[in-house]
Amino acid sequence: MLAPPITNALTIDVEDWFQVSAMAPYIRRDEWDSRECRVERNVDRILGLLDEAQVKATFFTLGWIAERYPQLVRRIVDAGHELASHGYGHERASDLSRESFRADVSRARGLLEDIAGQAVQGYRAPSFSIDASNLWAFDVLAETGHGYSSSVYPIAHDHYGMPDSPRFPYRVAGGLLEIPVTTVRAFDRNWPGSGGGWFRLMPYAMTRFLIRRINREDRAPAVFYFHPWEIDAGQPRVPGIDAKTRFRHYVNIGRTEGRLRQLLSDFRWGRMDEVFLAAPVAASAPGR
Repeated sequence: MLAPPITNALTIDVEDWFQVSAMAPYIRRDEWDSRECRVERNVDRILGLLDEAQVKATFFTLGWIAERYPQLVRRIVDAGHELASHGYGHERASDLSRESFRADVSRARGLLEDIAGQAVQGYRAPSFSIDASNLWAFDVLAETGHGYSSSVYPIAHDHYGMPDSPRFPYRVAGGLLEIPVTTVRAFDRNWPGSGGGWFRLMPYAMTRFLIRRINREDRAPAVFYFHPWEIDAGQPRVPGIDAKTRFRHYVNIGRTEGRLRQLLSDFRWGRMDEVFLAAPVAASAPGR
């Protein structure tokens, strides 16, 4: 008898083009309010795509965005999607003190809950910035009422990553559930298999192959992520950025929406809370 199809988790990190960590050396935080904000129109396009495909997803939303576009938050919730937190100001957790991190996540969660009128369980650190250097962040998330985190990317990367961490959901401090971003194990290391820049860089067939492998060989759901600015080929170009940042940010940006349509058609998708919170997981992460 064939096993039923696995429902994967579709996630969107709701931030705008000028808030990307790689742009921080070129766009100061105090300039944000003077930049052209395009997140609202892009999220509305994504909501339309999801409605056409009859897919529900999780939107990890910045408090900064929610504060300025509360009606956007309400449209996400009214469409049946999960609202989760991306922190307030897109500051990397690894750059904050324990108390500054607590203030950031508490502020974001409070804003989102006040606007949406419902509890917010999930959190994703900007740039997957929880790693071996700041595991205390899990304690803070549990203490501030979060039920799960999706803040660890178990790969080696120049901007983030904890390659020795578990590849699948596990319990950490205070019963918090960490749901790592999906990787594929090959040649004794973990490889990206879950969206972001890799989704734009690699041919779509590679993404499809990797997710199918996770579903068939690991019998596990994948966690896929992308950003609203990744479907926006008309976003402003930032002058003077280094070649590496330019390539990572803009590569194949005009193809993302078409690839997303195919992705929604090729797999079964759902919200993080519905995919993972009822599933049995390990008691704790190794070393904790």
